Amino acid sequence: MLTVYHYLVLSGILFALGTYGVLTRRNAIVIFMCIELMLNSVNLTFISLSSFLNNLDGQIFVLFIMSVAAAEAAVGLALMIAFFRNKESVEVDEFNLLKW
Repeated sequence: MLTVYHYLVLSGILFALGTYGVLTRRNAIVIFMCIELMLNSVNLTFISLSSFLNNLDGQIFVLFIMSVAAAEAAVGLALMIAFFRNKESVEVDEFNLLKW
């Protein structure tokens, strides 16, 4: 039988993996995927606690987070396409357009 504790542990593990990916990877697409993993781990926490407490507030937050994630993916991928057209790469070390 799965309890809320199991879901919280899984969510913590997924969030840690996403954080590790954001901090160590240089490919911008992989960084976006790691951010999505972190957002989904937060969604899992909200859903599990919402179910455990018999409260719908967590599910409303999940809808908000999913909309933010969709907007982030759309804007981020558009930026990556624009950078790839200019630099022929999506490595974050090569994004120095705002440097003097």
